[in-house]
Amino acid sequence: MERTQVGIVGAGPAGLLLAHLLHAEGIDVVLLEARSRDYVENRVRAGVCEHTTVALLRDLGLADRLDREGLPHGGFSLRFDRADHRIDLAALTGRTITVYGQQEIVKDLIAARLATGQGIEFEAADVALHDLDTEAPGITWTDRGGRARELRCDVIAGCDGFHGVSRPAIPAGARTFYDHTYPFAWLGVLAKTRPSHEELIYARHERGFALHSMRSPEVTRLYLQVDPAERLEDWSDARIWDELAARLSVDGDFTLREGPLLEKSITPMRSFVTEPMRYGRLFLAGDAAHIVPPTGAKGMNLAVADVRRLAPALVALLDKNDTRLADGYAEQCLRRVWRAEHFSYYMTTMLHRAPGADPFADRLQLSQLRYTASSTAAATSLAENYVGLPFD
Repeated sequence: MERTQVGIVGAGPAGLLLAHLLHAEGIDVVLLEARSRDYVENRVRAGVCEHTTVALLRDLGLADRLDREGLPHGGFSLRFDRADHRIDLAALTGRTITVYGQQEIVKDLIAARLATGQGIEFEAADVALHDLDTEAPGITWTDRGGRARELRCDVIAGCDGFHGVSRPAIPAGARTFYDHTYPFAWLGVLAKTRPSHEELIYARHERGFALHSMRSPEVTRLYLQVDPAERLEDWSDARIWDELAARLSVDGDFTLREGPLLEKSITPMRSFVTEPMRYGRLFLAGDAAHIVPPTGAKGMNLAVADVRRLAPALVALLDKNDTRLADGYAEQCLRRVWRAEHFSYYMTTMLHRAPGADPFADRLQLSQLRYTASSTAAATSLAENYVGLPFD
């Protein structure tokens, strides 16, 4: 049987950043990941880093490549009424966002952990959590060599995402789920072509929402609102480009650049929160505890915010037997989580056309968009939520 202070399940942004923060404080960590290193370093996920996320990574000395390769944006466009309406984030808030793929942050965090001589248990199969309501919870798994392993910890951090084993390990009577499923999905593509616009475009169109984003100066990320029942095989490359061109059309100088599609996927849209984010000596962070629709660009940033609060709580608990921060962890995180849930819901419902929406609902949407684009107060509220609220 092995022993450590903190067992972390999941080597995404939350688990890797938590491991880094704890190691810097002298806390012993074992980090498990069900997937291979190649998989976690190359799965394309979020791309917008809040101002607060970037500032934290810089403070930790983890932003060298982000500062070289990331794309700072001082604003974005709301596109409706066949025109662009720019939300000037920098002018409204004094802060900006940076486009830098989640998989790039994962690469940076893995490299930083390995540089300290600490390892990661990739391809951990059959992971299970035990004795969570005791002071010595356990994790069992089968390593990639086929050996059965067991680890005893002082604390377990569940950072293994929505489909992981951590949240289901909490007894049903000790958790409450809040779930909302949206009546649409996103068809996302990664295209090998230069972005068609210097900033993100959130487009509301009568045929549905579209998003123009990017991952680098040579790679564009694009999304279409589709029915959740749609099949990828029904969407040829030509059909995707035609639909993007229609929804992103504008009166004026704009040309949608096309190129080879490197990836296609369909992602359902949902909001989900579990309360509390702690059970005994198990603490949840990131997507293991909450999901937001991607319209608000909050998923990865919420994971970072959770971990920023969890790390000092665990240091105080393990080094000083001080339980105050650990006891307040879930409540404090959930205040930010629910703010992000509401903002993501607001962005989603303002920009997507619901199936069967009547003309009255359409007019309400357009009214909200026009007010947001013309009111400094409304635009400031949107901007301060988008760039990231202060941590404290």
